[in-house]
Amino acid sequence: MPMTITEKILAAHAGLDRVEPGQLINVRVDLVLGNDITAPVAIKEFRRIGVEKVFDRERVVLVPDHFVPNKDIKSAEQAKILRDFARQQQLTHYFEVGRMGIEHCLLPEQGLVGPGDVVIGADSHTCTYGALGAFATGVGSTDLAAAMALGEIWLKVPESIKFVYYGELQPWVGGKDLILYTIGQIGVDGALYQAMEFTGPAIETLSMDGRLTMSNMAVEAGAKNGIVPPDEITLDYVKGRARRPYRVYQSDPGARYARVYEFDVSKLEPQVAFPHLPSNVRPVSQAGHVEIQQVVIGSCTNGRLEDLRLAARVLQGKKVHPGVRLIVIPGTQEVYRTALKEGLIEIFIDAGAAVSTPTCGPCLGGHMGILAAGERCLATTNRNFVGRMGHPESEVYLSNPAVAAASAILGRIAAPQEVL
Repeated sequence: MPMTITEKILAAHAGLDRVEPGQLINVRVDLVLGNDITAPVAIKEFRRIGVEKVFDRERVVLVPDHFVPNKDIKSAEQAKILRDFARQQQLTHYFEVGRMGIEHCLLPEQGLVGPGDVVIGADSHTCTYGALGAFATGVGSTDLAAAMALGEIWLKVPESIKFVYYGELQPWVGGKDLILYTIGQIGVDGALYQAMEFTGPAIETLSMDGRLTMSNMAVEAGAKNGIVPPDEITLDYVKGRARRPYRVYQSDPGARYARVYEFDVSKLEPQVAFPHLPSNVRPVSQAGHVEIQQVVIGSCTNGRLEDLRLAARVLQGKKVHPGVRLIVIPGTQEVYRTALKEGLIEIFIDAGAAVSTPTCGPCLGGHMGILAAGERCLATTNRNFVGRMGHPESEVYLSNPAVAAASAILGRIAAPQEVL
């Protein structure tokens, strides 16, 4: 029987010839990931079950990125738990402040994930790595503890949904718009515990940064994982980066899908998600007059180099609206360094933006941009739930980096064409 790419990867890691949706399996993991919010709980459970050593110190990755540089005593203590555990276990991949980045930007950049891998992380946006043709999914902290000890995880094989995108994308339209549009079409529960497989001509021309953005937000539709079948763009990206051997899988012709969606995206506009759901999506031309007080460009969704370049193209020679705070957060130190060399950071500062060290920052209401009651923020982040970025009476809107930059200039939600 033919299998999807997700089923093939899981079968290989379970030591089986084939698997079927709904089957319960034990899966060997290639990488286990924790951050400064989720890993301390996992470390406590790891010690409680009496295990002395992690299954493989090369395959357990700890990244403090949510509340760092530490914003208060509690966050400092959380980060210290990671630091002490990494030193005790002699972990190869512990990324300290100043050498780190937002975890889901950092791991692909560092070559720690490759095609065909199984990656679990105690963070819901671990599904990002599916852009590389890997099976990647978020888990709870207790699952993380077990995986750190055993190097495997128990899970149910998900059904797959195939998304086929046709057409050539318009200027200023990218992966963020494709995934927002998709979530708008199927809803935040449209792919519950299912694999979202992204294919078609529009995906084949999409950059790796755009694919990472799409896979990142698969969880906003309730998906178990998002995945893009590897091609030359994938292999060009991992070539010279990959720290371990990898294997390329493709879905078989005739593989079974729970559903197949086909979208002609040739006329798609930049999309904006209104409060308080990522599925509450409108084309930017239908946004109306929505004044904003803050713009955030960054996060594990849109903090990569391509995102900063897009924003800088719009902001060059312009000024941020006097009523707006623009916060730019590069996803990693390497992204920051390259943006500095290319003059992007100077463009942001000249425009009146604040540029932060890599951190998740305000995305989860952490720090570096918390909203007060009544304030509105347009962000390139992934969630806009009630109170997500601060006060429960604030509002968060989601967009791509070009729309975010244009909106920072005009003080309201705006299309890039309005300022260029």
